[in-house]
Amino acid sequence: MPRVTKPLTDTQIKQAKAKPAEYSLSDGSGLALRVKPSGTKSWLFNYYVPFTKKRTNISLGIYPDVSLIKARKERQVYRSLLADDIDPADYRKEQEADNTLAHTTTLEIVYRQWLTTKQDKSESYLHRLTKALELHILPALGNTPIHKINAPDTIKIIQPLAERQALETIRKLCRWINEIMTFAVNTGLVHSNPLAGISKAFKPPKVENRPTIKPEQLPTFLQALAGAQIALTTRSLIEWLLHTMVRPGEGAGARWEEIDLETRQWVIPAERMKQKRDHIVPLTDQMVAILETMRPISGHREYVFPSNHKPRESINKSSANMALKRMGYKGQLVAHGLRSLASTVLNEHEFSHDVIEAALAHVDKNSIRAIYNRAEYLEQRRAMMQWWNNYIEMAAAGESAVERSKMTKVAPPLLQ
Repeated sequence: MPRVTKPLTDTQIKQAKAKPAEYSLSDGSGLALRVKPSGTKSWLFNYYVPFTKKRTNISLGIYPDVSLIKARKERQVYRSLLADDIDPADYRKEQEADNTLAHTTTLEIVYRQWLTTKQDKSESYLHRLTKALELHILPALGNTPIHKINAPDTIKIIQPLAERQALETIRKLCRWINEIMTFAVNTGLVHSNPLAGISKAFKPPKVENRPTIKPEQLPTFLQALAGAQIALTTRSLIEWLLHTMVRPGEGAGARWEEIDLETRQWVIPAERMKQKRDHIVPLTDQMVAILETMRPISGHREYVFPSNHKPRESINKSSANMALKRMGYKGQLVAHGLRSLASTVLNEHEFSHDVIEAALAHVDKNSIRAIYNRAEYLEQRRAMMQWWNNYIEMAAAGESAVERSKMTKVAPPLLQ
């Protein structure tokens, strides 16, 4: 009849004395307490390695740091693993490796990995992104293991920005740090994103339209622009933005290689566009005239509108806004507002909404409609852009010319 091992008791373990040679007290099912001559008492789990059937031990820790109850729980975990042919020693190594990785994989490490997925973004966008995160988030949370990132701590770090009413900065930070955490989820570093609703802890920024002028103010503005004490390149850039209806960054970064005077087109590559799609701007007579003004200055260089201080680089996209402020239009008009002005005029004169949106390089918010509406409307846009440029030319001649243009049916059937 097999010998039955009687389970150990806490009293028996406490009273176990050291002997000249180490000895073991069995608790059954592979668990034993080994008592060394030094008096140290340690737990061992003895088992047969799956498949090889080699007998071996694995340490469960020192008594009393590891109590009898805890040792028995560990024994049960390891017996369950053995039932699935999993070696407890291998399992523990994997757990230790995972734990080490979890504690050494900090937010900053994940942030650097996430940044590699953003290399298709513009330099200016990456500069804003990295500056914001490295100024407001990483100093406090950069060394925190990614699995320990939580909403309360993150909100506390961002709260000073809310007190300063930097709501737009908060909006961007919440979006970017959520992207980092989603990246961590998708790469298996964490199981869920604890920051998913963090933006709800702050007031949303007020949506404010960029300042622009009314169509009837265009003649006065053009007269002010003509007499402004600003550099010719800056003046030409403002005129270019007004005539082409592009965003300030797209206009400031215009390259001569993008211009094709034979086909009368300016093709802005996808990497410079907000929507990451090539954008064609039909060149009008007035646009060509602006290019001819710039040719003696920059025709031998890369950029159409070069920096005054670093001619090998493009003019700063903020130069137009600074010039508008010096002209007295602070709070009334920004460079981006020239697009709104053009849109207002063209809509008032009943040009097709689709053609106007295509000229502005907007993507249809209706995703289904956008899939089926890929037309560039290039010829319609060419006619519309020439009309818009003629409108600007008349405005430069005086308000009366603009008023006369309003009395004329200007949008041909093709553009309706």
